[in-house]
Amino acid sequence: MTTLIATSVIRGSTQGESHGGVYLIDLERERVRQTIDWNTVDIDWQGRGWDRGLRGVAFDGGDIYIAASDELFVFDQQFNRIESYRCAYLKHCHEIFRYQRRLYLTSTGFDSILAFDLDKKEFSWGLSLQQSSTDILGTAFSPAEKKGPLASNQLHLNSVFCNPQALYFSGLKTEGMYSYNGKNISQGVSLPLGTHNARPHRDGVLFNDTQGDVVRMVSRDGGERQFSVPKFESDKLTHQNFDDSRTARQGFGRGLCAISDNLIAAGSSPSTITLHDLDSMQTTLSINLSMDIRSSIHGLEVWPFDLPD
Repeated sequence: MTTLIATSVIRGSTQGESHGGVYLIDLERERVRQTIDWNTVDIDWQGRGWDRGLRGVAFDGGDIYIAASDELFVFDQQFNRIESYRCAYLKHCHEIFRYQRRLYLTSTGFDSILAFDLDKKEFSWGLSLQQSSTDILGTAFSPAEKKGPLASNQLHLNSVFCNPQALYFSGLKTEGMYSYNGKNISQGVSLPLGTHNARPHRDGVLFNDTQGDVVRMVSRDGGERQFSVPKFESDKLTHQNFDDSRTARQGFGRGLCAISDNLIAAGSSPSTITLHDLDSMQTTLSINLSMDIRSSIHGLEVWPFDLPD
């Protein structure tokens, strides 16, 4: 039995409306349970997603870490809020990833990767990234100091992943997935503009080709697998007056996780979770959470605990 946890952002929502939530999706029973309905007035309401909704998800021990735009929240398995943490250099966070005793976060509004120390419960390290004429350069900094990077969103960082080989990152405008080995930054693979959730998988890279409306797996030998993002008949969608490129559109692919070596789950808008089998090249299941065209999946992970009461 597999359960997924997903977060959503409602792009273009207004004050007084929900602007996102957290969901548990029971794949065997095809049941969806909303555990958090997120609404706060202390956010930036201008444009698209901005400060709305909840974003990346990670786990440490029995705790659930979920990022908002500029705050890291900790919940128990019943989704009671335990604690939250802020950092002056965390803004428009997208994805997060836990590796060993650090939680890595993409700070999109500062073109940076931040590290949160899970033992000391503090932001302990940062990597500021700059686009040169030929490459991406990085400068390490301490989030506790006041001499960190200036606000910048040139790369639109949205993905981070870590394994024993390197820290990997990418964004809408990086045109590739890059790796950082503690000393040097190098481009591991080229990617199209407009990607989300790029990460190493099997012998290649797995990612949402958001502009292409497909999920793609590209192998080192050049082999490629791709799956179309599901779309719905227009008369079934709600809030279509917001359906433009500035605010929301259906088929926007974001949120991606590996359930197993061959089975992946991908998110899209209006909020939908779809399962794809990389070996059989079959789409095996699709579960829709909302037909509100503004509602977009953001974070997506395998739920590692028993289902809460």
